Amino acid sequence: MKQQKTQKILDSVNFPADVRKLKRANLPQLCQEVRNFLIESVSQSGGHFGSSLGVVELTVALHRVFDTPKDKLIWDVGHQSYPHKILTGRKERLHTIRKKGGLAPFPKREESEYDALSVGHASTSISAAAGMAMAHKNKKNAPQIVAVIGDGSLTGGMAFEALNHAGEAKVDMLVILNDNKMSISPNVGGMREYLTRLISSPSYVRLRKRGRKMLNGVPVIQEIVRKAEVYTKGMITPGTLFEELGFGYYGPIDGHDVSNLVEVLTNLKKVRGPKFLHIITKKGKGYAPAEQDRLSFHAVSPFDPVTGKKNDTQQKPLSYTDVFSAWVCDKAKTDKKLHAITPAMCDGSGLTKFKENFSKRYHDVGIAEQHAMTFAAGLACAGEKPVVAIYSSFLQRAYDQLIHDVAMQNLNVLLAIDRAGIVGPDGATHAGSFDLAFMRIIPNLVILAPADKNECYAMLEAGFNHVGPVAVRYPRGVEAGEFDDGKREKIEIGQAKLLRAGKQVVILAFGALVERAKQVAENLDATLVNMRCVKPLDEKMLTELAQTHKYFITLEDNVIAGGAGSAVNEFVLNNKLAVQVKNIGLPDKNLEHGSREEVLADAGLSGEGIEQAIKEFIKS
Repeated sequence: MKQQKTQKILDSVNFPADVRKLKRANLPQLCQEVRNFLIESVSQSGGHFGSSLGVVELTVALHRVFDTPKDKLIWDVGHQSYPHKILTGRKERLHTIRKKGGLAPFPKREESEYDALSVGHASTSISAAAGMAMAHKNKKNAPQIVAVIGDGSLTGGMAFEALNHAGEAKVDMLVILNDNKMSISPNVGGMREYLTRLISSPSYVRLRKRGRKMLNGVPVIQEIVRKAEVYTKGMITPGTLFEELGFGYYGPIDGHDVSNLVEVLTNLKKVRGPKFLHIITKKGKGYAPAEQDRLSFHAVSPFDPVTGKKNDTQQKPLSYTDVFSAWVCDKAKTDKKLHAITPAMCDGSGLTKFKENFSKRYHDVGIAEQHAMTFAAGLACAGEKPVVAIYSSFLQRAYDQLIHDVAMQNLNVLLAIDRAGIVGPDGATHAGSFDLAFMRIIPNLVILAPADKNECYAMLEAGFNHVGPVAVRYPRGVEAGEFDDGKREKIEIGQAKLLRAGKQVVILAFGALVERAKQVAENLDATLVNMRCVKPLDEKMLTELAQTHKYFITLEDNVIAGGAGSAVNEFVLNNKLAVQVKNIGLPDKNLEHGSREEVLADAGLSGEGIEQAIKEFIKS
């Protein structure tokens, strides 16, 4: 893609080896050109933006100091990986990111040898880095292993599990904390940067090791010195915790001073064992609109690079997330026991208004899905009525807690599961393709799938009033149909809804695919049922329909294996119903990124694809 601004240095930089050939004095200019390129490209294509702007200097410094791809860089989550892609042979394709056939939205091993780990979820980088470092422990010419993790991802328990193990194992690895919220230490100044350069220097490290070795034979003095060192460092830096976990702590330093970063990283490259570097950055750095509104510019649709205003200013219909937001606020007004819980996805899950109006009953537990679920169980045990707002793909991380802490005790916990089914541009890592399959096997858990936004509101109400755990799963975006705030249909759990009477063929549609099944049913003169409940099924209706029809066609935006269709299969077989069953849903593979409609079409779930699959089944 041709850029509007001429890139003098970046034009000659296509791979990290080119960065290593530059004079150090040219690095600040390279950073500015990378930032300009990023602004220009993402303003046209959309994508994750603020985080990437914040790590430009770090990315340049890492590829300058380390011998990538031999040395391994692991980006936690991957929201911040766009500068990395620019410097690793992919800048000319950056405008294709998140589009069908284009660059993946996150680091992906199949895409580049410079992507050491395929990522998309938080808090995984340190564990993977520890594994890589362990594989090379005590080997000659071993690669350097670097994990870059944000302060948000560090709230995930998995990150601390990995720190605990890696520190104890004494593997050679570097963890870089990209602190862009100043959540650990707000102070960054010349003295701290000087101290960090000092304590990261080889001479300081050698002196420290020699001193410890000399004191090994004098336990009492050794313990006094150790405590003094911890106390002194605790006064200077916030790194005592990481030191106690077995990591040498360095920082905090300015993450936007590329020359200083290069110097510190060069020093740390020579230090053996687990190392922890704390850098302070600003999300959205270098682009005023993104600096001022970090939330909106985290991920963006195309916008005017000069003003920062979005190109699409038309008002969009309410999304499913908006409907959840309306319901949870409405319900909180009348039920004081309602608590809303989110694992660090307040805005994405639709809890911003709830937080503003019911702050004492709003709980953001950080990127800690496991804790979120068991925290909800604790609230329920105490007589409260928690609602866990969570993305489908993130719910996977709380599976044991859902089984053991919520469902096994039949607690009153409502799961509001956003981003169910295909999410589109974020790709396979964020697809909610598996929730029906992995939830359906859990005793006591009721599973509801709304066909439209009015049903979504009604199902949230029904689920909240039900005794026991209930999951309501709904897709990302607006889908078809408008939300009628005055429409208050009552949903009976376990009852399906007959939408059209036809002949021979019954389409049993679950959730968001009901709408696109309507035209298919018309074309085939088929009976159409909005199943509504995945568990329990409306067994009475299924039995009655089997008496007058020859074919059952199940339709869902979930993997076929073990999903809603499998529940119908089991019922048909166990009750010896005289019908033939065809399951239509997502295939047994990870689907590539693209728009939601493109991905559904590739999976055979367009209206034409569904109709063709039914015709072929009937003919066979």
